[in-house]
Amino acid sequence: MSQQQRFDAIIIGAGTSGLNIARELSKAGWNVLGLEAGKRYDRRTYPTTEVDGSAQLYWGGGVEVNTETSLAILRPKVVGGGSIVNQALMDRFDDAALDPWRAKSGVSFLNSDDMSEWYARAEGNMVLQTVPEDRRNRNAEIFTKGFEANGYQCAPLRRGQSDCRFAEGNSCIECLSGCRIDSKQSTAVTALPVAEAHGFTLQDRTEVRTIVEHGDHVEVTAIKGGPLDNQVEETYTATRVILASGAIGNSSLLLRSGFGGQLPALGKDFFTHPQYMNVGVYKDKVRSFEGPLQNYKSDDPGFRRQGFKLENVFAGPSSIALLMPGFGTAHREVMSGFENLACIEVCVRDTNPGQIKINRSGQPVIKKSLNHEDKRRRRAGMDAIRNIFNSTGAERIIEGEMGIGLHLMGGCGIGTDKNRSVVDPGFKLHGSNRIFAADSSIFPNAPGINPALTIMALSLRASETILAEG
Repeated sequence: MSQQQRFDAIIIGAGTSGLNIARELSKAGWNVLGLEAGKRYDRRTYPTTEVDGSAQLYWGGGVEVNTETSLAILRPKVVGGGSIVNQALMDRFDDAALDPWRAKSGVSFLNSDDMSEWYARAEGNMVLQTVPEDRRNRNAEIFTKGFEANGYQCAPLRRGQSDCRFAEGNSCIECLSGCRIDSKQSTAVTALPVAEAHGFTLQDRTEVRTIVEHGDHVEVTAIKGGPLDNQVEETYTATRVILASGAIGNSSLLLRSGFGGQLPALGKDFFTHPQYMNVGVYKDKVRSFEGPLQNYKSDDPGFRRQGFKLENVFAGPSSIALLMPGFGTAHREVMSGFENLACIEVCVRDTNPGQIKINRSGQPVIKKSLNHEDKRRRRAGMDAIRNIFNSTGAERIIEGEMGIGLHLMGGCGIGTDKNRSVVDPGFKLHGSNRIFAADSSIFPNAPGINPALTIMALSLRASETILAEG
């Protein structure tokens, strides 16, 4: 690729947001380049083991940690981003999520009525299904029976999937490292082929290091190639740049590029929805790893008011082993009964904002902890899980101590006040004419709901805004 070529737009990050924007801009006839630090895979080349998937599809070789080492941060590094490694749960935000956003940001369109159009457009780009009741595994059965026994309310999860082939014995655990039957409605399936059909150019294994805005263009400097390659530095230019590398990626890139002085809120208000996996040990086999791993969620207004939600969930043995407390013989005893474990996850709607900084090498430093209120919410969720397991015959209950941060949000919050936000209501950096962002980094605070569908909706609205500017 010629370094002298000038693009209408460069999109930094090819995940849930970036590929949706790429599709819209390319369909409009724009010359668009996408730069992604991760590698491009397809259903024939995704890693086939849990360990390889972790090492190849995430930053940090699988896990990054906060400065307190209390949260395992899972940050995807792959074409398709989080839509490749997640469970494709697609919920709209309710007023309890959007009202605090609007109050904090001053952005008027952050309400259910205005967002409805964009949610509908996002939903129209994929297949949405719930798992048939006759395909639920015993882990899901324990979840629903425990909810019924305790008077809690739950509901099926709406998932972005087309044909998971459960009748043929397929299990979602195989898709945590990329769906090898292209059922999961990742942006690599729903958006990338359309974008490329309209001329979009995607360059993977290219890590952007700095961006510089000039009068009539933006200059992007990147390192091309993986760590074992002969890496080369390349420079690209575009009329405008769209940041789509997530909360940590966008914040650290802007900090490395010297935007901290003009954007005092940069890197602040970082949230993760800390999640804790808790297991019930049963006498008989549960085999939570078979079939769909997630198909039910709490739908209880009391839980929502208390600031947490529950989901039936599971993971591979390496992940479960990492998250279970203890060591030595005691830990081995738990893992030897892997087939007998049921698992329920508590997800905290965190209130304590973290911050993304960079070290001397320009690498991100993640400052994030739970305050008293967040810990209270975690405990309330765990108390409900304990009730569920006790009412369904668990012989033992083990509470996960290591939190997982996988809904990475904020750092470049949207808002009208340039001193308290980074992105304006037109999705443009305050003080910039040519740099935009519309992914989870612009979230003002934690919504307490899976963010994927909202990322897509905001990206579609941003695409229309960018195109209207010309």
